[in-house]
Amino acid sequence: QVQLVESGGGLVQPGGSLTLSCVASGFSFSDSDMIWDFRAPGQGLLWLASVDSRGQIYYDNSVKGRFTISRDNTLNTLFLQMNNLKPEDTGVYYCRNHFGQRGQGTQVTVSS
Repeated sequence: QVQLVESGGGLVQPGGSLTLSCVASGFSFSDSDMIWDFRAPGQGLLWLASVDSRGQIYYDNSVKGRFTISRDNTLNTLFLQMNNLKPEDTGVYYCRNHFGQRGQGTQVTVSS
């Protein structure tokens, strides 16, 4: 049974930082491309960043230079380090595996 459990969200002021985590189980994490998706309130799901099984990393332009995706295959965990957060980063962040399965998401609110 595949499980993807995100955590680390919360309330942060503009310019602040958060690190999200996604613990995976039920599939071969090290062999899977892993992705962070984002849904702003009332909006559709957007791809933010991905790291493939070889460690190649890709970012959407909206987060390039502010967010860092990484993975620890020994912990079956995906990370998203988010710096210089903006109010428009408010929403739910989901991790996704290469089968298209997602977790329940973690809420990030950027507000003063």
